[in-house]
Amino acid sequence: MKFLDTTLRDGEQTPGVSLVPENKLRIAQRLDELGVDFIEAGFAAVSEGELESVRLIAKQGLRAQIYSAARGTINDIDAVLKSGASGICMIIPTSDLHIECKLRKTREQVLKATEECVQYAKAHGLTVELLAEDATRSDFNYLSKVFQTAVNAGADRLVPCDTVGILTPERTAEFFSKLKEAFDVPIGVHCHNDFGMAVANSVAALGAGAQEAHATVNGLGERAGNAAIEEIVITLRSLYKLDLNIKTELLYGTSQLVSRLTGIHVQPNKAVVGENAFTHESGIHTQGLLSNPLTYEPITPELVGRTRRLSPGKHSGSHAIRQDLQNMGLMPTEEQFKEIFQRIKELGDKGKTVMDADVLAIAENVMGLSPIRPIQLQEMTFVGGDKVTATASVKLRLNGKDVWGAAVGVGPVDAAINAVKAAIAEVEPITLEQYNVKAITGGTDAMVEVVVRMRKGNRTVTAMGVREDIVKASMEAVLSGMNVLTTDYNHKNQKAKPQTSP
Repeated sequence: MKFLDTTLRDGEQTPGVSLVPENKLRIAQRLDELGVDFIEAGFAAVSEGELESVRLIAKQGLRAQIYSAARGTINDIDAVLKSGASGICMIIPTSDLHIECKLRKTREQVLKATEECVQYAKAHGLTVELLAEDATRSDFNYLSKVFQTAVNAGADRLVPCDTVGILTPERTAEFFSKLKEAFDVPIGVHCHNDFGMAVANSVAALGAGAQEAHATVNGLGERAGNAAIEEIVITLRSLYKLDLNIKTELLYGTSQLVSRLTGIHVQPNKAVVGENAFTHESGIHTQGLLSNPLTYEPITPELVGRTRRLSPGKHSGSHAIRQDLQNMGLMPTEEQFKEIFQRIKELGDKGKTVMDADVLAIAENVMGLSPIRPIQLQEMTFVGGDKVTATASVKLRLNGKDVWGAAVGVGPVDAAINAVKAAIAEVEPITLEQYNVKAITGGTDAMVEVVVRMRKGNRTVTAMGVREDIVKASMEAVLSGMNVLTTDYNHKNQKAKPQTSP
């Protein structure tokens, strides 16, 4: 079983995504570490920048073979040769719709171009994957002629593309079974997700004899995207019990890296790598999970590099809230716990998303405890602009001692967060996993809401900041999250004070 990752080509064709060569290299290095067999690093003929990106990746000596996409023209193949890629994904349209309306050619002309281009690429030492564009809407007999022409010319692999995602799993199995019977060279599968079946169709194709899957991280791609590599891998590993060369524990980290560098956030309920994939709020669910995680998790979060999280909210059960409080070192009495539990429910009923920082504040109030905030912001300065590198410096009070940190970033917010992390790095190794911002009022004085998810070891928490200034809102959220992670009340010293009203 082979995997060709096309995040850097088909994935970059996602509207709004444009990667600089350095970021393409970072993703390619992670994909190589992940264990994919082939990396389609770009489309060398598109621009000088694309050519340089493919060349940069190709000269790194990665274990994975580096490919470039190309149309069926000699000029495109020459661009691939200049890039230093070892292989080519040669895209040849095979449906009458594409041949007549896009290429404005005849079937015979396409067959001739296929023969000439494959021969030319092979003569210059390239491994050739022939990608039949719109193959699933092509006349099957003609598609077979194109493939046979390519094989005769020396093509190494044949890849029919479900370009607009019209296959179903049943049709996929039939389609690939016929191809497998007709050709001896390896067959690959390349599916798009227009009807939400790209992963299912890819798995069906592999079951019918395909030996290679094309996919992207997070299912990136034009329109509704491509088949998501993380979903294919986990399906094959967990449901079909296949032994793959993919390091599944790197899937989540790879997803997060691609999300940050492309600016395309992963939907919370996405399978395998979504924020909610291993997050549980329902009381019935969390009670079962605390007893045995298999009750509501088909795979362990550790398999994909995740950790389990029990989210507070109006659906939460008492077991989850008790666990959350214990993580903070809080041991309320039974009466205090009932009050804490009720207030959390009421907060959720008002339509508010309950954060871990909210749980801490409610518990402290109910238990009459003086809030412990190990990390306090004393001073903060930052500068930034179009022609000035964003720089920030902070002074924090950490467990009663002053610490300083300074850092640069892609903007004031990034610089400020980096400065805070630098200040506490040696004492508290906390990482920012997710950052979301939105304006919650209109106008130039709009209030900004920032929500963050932070991690320390195997524990993750959420926190929110709301201010008119985005940097201050970000600092409020980040410091709130850090304080929840670093707060640890000493059970023996939890002397209750008179309870105050909310």
